[in-house]
Amino acid sequence: MDRITDKIANLARALKKDVDPNGEYIDYKTLRKQYEAQANEEIAQLQQRSKKARVEAIHGRSDLNPKWTFANLVEDSDDVIEAVSIAQSFIAAHDDPAWRQSGSHMMIFYGDYGRGKSHIAGAIAHQLIEQYEISVLYRQLSTLLEMRNFSFDFSATDNASQRYREINQELLDVDLLILDEVCVNESALKKNAQSWFGNLLRQRLVNKKNCILITNHNLAELENALGRYCFESIKEYDTYKVRFQGPSRRGGLTIEQEDMQGSVAQPRYQPNQVR
Repeated sequence: MDRITDKIANLARALKKDVDPNGEYIDYKTLRKQYEAQANEEIAQLQQRSKKARVEAIHGRSDLNPKWTFANLVEDSDDVIEAVSIAQSFIAAHDDPAWRQSGSHMMIFYGDYGRGKSHIAGAIAHQLIEQYEISVLYRQLSTLLEMRNFSFDFSATDNASQRYREINQELLDVDLLILDEVCVNESALKKNAQSWFGNLLRQRLVNKKNCILITNHNLAELENALGRYCFESIKEYDTYKVRFQGPSRRGGLTIEQEDMQGSVAQPRYQPNQVR
């Protein structure tokens, strides 16, 4: 019959642990607890590495600007401070499974250029990815409409139709869809574009998928630009409307005043703080 020390050694070898023949005797229960604790720690580390890989994959597919984070945002005006507060409430609501299953939610960021709309939307997305592994897709609506038009060229040899179908499916499946520059430079979308966009929003609504729309129009102008069918789709969502005001926070190209000798300094570029 094997001695207890032999049994312990056999258990250690089975778990691929070192066996010390001269070591101090440790009873079976204590040794097993040590090995279980070590195994649990290794599982936790594996889970952390797996989550990190999943989060990195989501970030890679999202097409988000990596600089769009709350840490990089300058909260120097009332509208931005209020927008960040609403954004944080939207993120915190994801802790509640009932809220996530209650329906589709939409945030509409509207107002002047350069006030941080895209930046805050991106910051929301980054935090949702990190905390909840929410899948995100950031796209400009005008780019999608151009791709849609190109997909109708059946004589093309660049697989535009297939690529568009793949992207369209991504638009339907992703947990959070961020559409920027909605109706930019457009007083009204064409009827076929209105129908396509309205159907996209309705399908996402049925599947309980969330959206963020970013536009430079006010709400009345946005309704006219999107058309009634499309705007009625938006009304079906649980909607948060966030208005941005004030002058642009973006820097620009400026020309220095002439120096005392009459020469003009070269233009100086001032980098953006937010988008």
